[in-house]
Amino acid sequence: MGLKSALSRPLAALAASRDRKWQRDPVGTQLVVLRQLSTTAAGTAFGRDHQLAAVRTPADLARQVPVRDYEALKPYFDRTQAGEAHVLWPGHPLYLAKTSGTTSGTKYIPITRASIPNHINGARDALLTYVHRTGRSQFLDGKLIFLSGSPELERVHGIRTGRLSGIANHHVPAYLRRNQLPSYETNIIEDWETKLERIVDETLGQKMTLISGIPPWVQMYFDRLTARTGRPIKDVFPDFNLFVYGGVNFEPYRAKLFESIGRPVDSIELFPASEGFLAFQDEPGNPGLLLLLNSGIFFEFIPAEQFFQPNAPRLTVADVALDQQYAVVLTSNAGLWAYSLGDTVRFVSLRPHRVVVTGRIKHFLSAFGEHVIGEEVEQALREVMAHFPEVEVIEFTVAPLVSDDPVTPSRHEWLVEFARPPRDAPAFAAALDTALRRRNPYYDDLRRGSILVPLQLTSLPGGAFQRYMKGLGKLGGQNKVPRLGNDRKVADALLAAG
Repeated sequence: MGLKSALSRPLAALAASRDRKWQRDPVGTQLVVLRQLSTTAAGTAFGRDHQLAAVRTPADLARQVPVRDYEALKPYFDRTQAGEAHVLWPGHPLYLAKTSGTTSGTKYIPITRASIPNHINGARDALLTYVHRTGRSQFLDGKLIFLSGSPELERVHGIRTGRLSGIANHHVPAYLRRNQLPSYETNIIEDWETKLERIVDETLGQKMTLISGIPPWVQMYFDRLTARTGRPIKDVFPDFNLFVYGGVNFEPYRAKLFESIGRPVDSIELFPASEGFLAFQDEPGNPGLLLLLNSGIFFEFIPAEQFFQPNAPRLTVADVALDQQYAVVLTSNAGLWAYSLGDTVRFVSLRPHRVVVTGRIKHFLSAFGEHVIGEEVEQALREVMAHFPEVEVIEFTVAPLVSDDPVTPSRHEWLVEFARPPRDAPAFAAALDTALRRRNPYYDDLRRGSILVPLQLTSLPGGAFQRYMKGLGKLGGQNKVPRLGNDRKVADALLAAG
């Protein structure tokens, strides 16, 4: 056992002990966080506009600060980006995390001196918790790769600005820096395909033990390694034993990824966002992600079905229930106030509070009133793939096909890029339709009433999703394909890219 591996054991025990303390009183922990936030920011422009000095309880926050998304808070974000101090949080942000928005174009999310530990310590504690739970720490003695955006930052009115993953790269602890790949020179390459080839060059022959990234981009990395060597990943990297991922549901990618590896490896799921590091998988094998209630973020949850209604209830961890869909709202030491994150979650445990990420509040399919969410289509696909073991899926999305022709009624279209297609495509499509009907009663009603006919399965040629993302300038890094849409924009672009 190496020195880093050995030293991680007592650190892991310390982190686990610290987490147990706040888990004993989640409601009290969150109340302390809220009061610290409102007191600290009371003198800012936002604080004065919303009388944050009077905010002592969740009810006060709900009364003083309405729920807003990035677009609604943009006047404050613009003032911060323009270099004005004391707008949303005291002083200037330490960084601006640059991320793509669906309605706002490019978003610039502030990261403050107070909030940067949330991002860095969250990822650190995920690894330490894994060490504590499993006793496995050997991955710290090998090479670690983080497939991320460029760490090269620009300055916007004196504030360092770049992708979150690139910002986080500057805060990798010194004791891990010597283990980290790829090199800085490779990491700053903007073109993803060029960068990927250089990463392959630098990692071949290395003792890789931990690989981290968004699953579809890790799969591209594995495909390049296998194309270069003719070997599965287990033979390319025999010491590889821990996969860390986040950003998308892993299940649609699991089968192909592990086939590429050639053997099982342990994995840890994270729930990172530019707005904050929210949760991580604290128990191996348990899909629930531990919500970080002591990390500078005060959480509110709005029942997803009421999110777009006036005066929708704003619940705290004291009020949530199991197996309900909630939209996540954040108030944080990054200067976010009742900020609608856009993600939906479902609680799978309340002692401690664990969630699974189920989709995006704006990414649902309800062109016919069915309100299908991401979790439902992913679960349906996973169920059907279990009955068609030959099938491997690279990527997929679902869109409506609205028709005014009675001969060809309206339906859902599943656009799927297969690594290995089903031998019986009509049977696969029928099973998908049935699986979705079981999960969504509104879809089932529409099918029973013949308002919708069985879904259409469209198989896309190899590389269609990569070509689509490349055309958007979003190939690689932290970019993700929408699972669902209420229009044909993504679907038609994919068909054109194919």
